[in-house]
Amino acid sequence: MAKAVHLTTAHNPFDVRIFHKECRTLAQAGYDVVLIVPHTHDEMVEGVRIRAVPKPRGRVQRMFCTTWHVFWTAIQEGADLYHFHDPELILSGLLLRWLTKAKVIYDVHEDNVASLHQKEYLPRWLRSPLAALMEHLEKASGALFSVVIAEKYYARRFPKAVPILNYPQIDLALEPTRRDSRVGRSRLLYTGTVGRERGALIYAQIARMLPDVEVYIVGKCGHELAERMRRQAEAGASRLHIESQQGGVPYERIQTYYQQQNWLAGLAIFPATPFYIEKELTKFFEYMWAGIPILCSNFPVWRSLMEKTGAGTVVDPDDNEAISRAIRWLQEHPEEAEAMGRRGREAVRTRYNWDMEARKLVEIYRGFEREL
Repeated sequence: MAKAVHLTTAHNPFDVRIFHKECRTLAQAGYDVVLIVPHTHDEMVEGVRIRAVPKPRGRVQRMFCTTWHVFWTAIQEGADLYHFHDPELILSGLLLRWLTKAKVIYDVHEDNVASLHQKEYLPRWLRSPLAALMEHLEKASGALFSVVIAEKYYARRFPKAVPILNYPQIDLALEPTRRDSRVGRSRLLYTGTVGRERGALIYAQIARMLPDVEVYIVGKCGHELAERMRRQAEAGASRLHIESQQGGVPYERIQTYYQQQNWLAGLAIFPATPFYIEKELTKFFEYMWAGIPILCSNFPVWRSLMEKTGAGTVVDPDDNEAISRAIRWLQEHPEEAEAMGRRGREAVRTRYNWDMEARKLVEIYRGFEREL
């Protein structure tokens, strides 16, 4: 049985992509799977052995101390395959490649170059040089490691990479949302990390503009941003419901929201930024699998997905009137909204699901095994 060790410094132990999808898939395929991650204790969960390293107190400690702890623990494990998930582990990946006979995989979760321009904690003068450095590092990584990517458009920087896309797991018992016309206010849902670049203030404006609408935000949201959203909502603050945890709301909790009734739409109304304009958001496919119609920005890639699947509608994120009209249309056309939900769910069942990606992942690992 080959041993596969996954490494992360920046994700939580039960990250949906790393643990629930990739590690569990590999364990079910017969691999001895270890996940090295900042955590409180070692444990075995669903066939995956979690090796805990100390949790960092901040970004600087994570970049230096945590990366060292993760690397040294990985060496101790003596794996056949190493699979790392964060750009700050590129050096560790190189050392593992040189010091062992193992295969090394770099899993690119996001557009790390574009995201550096979005980091508000970085001084503006520093963002462009860091982005340029990251671009060079990742270009070198494409030649030194086997690469898998979570988004199709990352192939521009990693032309030899294999797409392992973040589609939902359809083995989860998730019932489609249902609507009850007796319910007074319409309910809108947003899940995932919350930020200004992800439409946080737009959702607050919706609560302010539409007194018959409840807006639910479920995900990682900083205290200052949450307070700003409530101020922005003004009289609608009581209808803006924010459930947040510092490390992000566990996916199991998010699922309980998906399973609730009477969601008018799942929101993804993002302002136009280079980081998101070409991404097919994971939340799209989660909303679709839950049978929730989608209301999202009118970026070309997003518009194309909505037209292809019939799972939702798009709006100009800078036009509050257009957003209000789209919500009113969904309220006034419940049968059409429900049909969107059904079409989205069917699209996930037949095409946009993890089963297909899981087979690709296992095939990659089988190929590496033959080379060992």
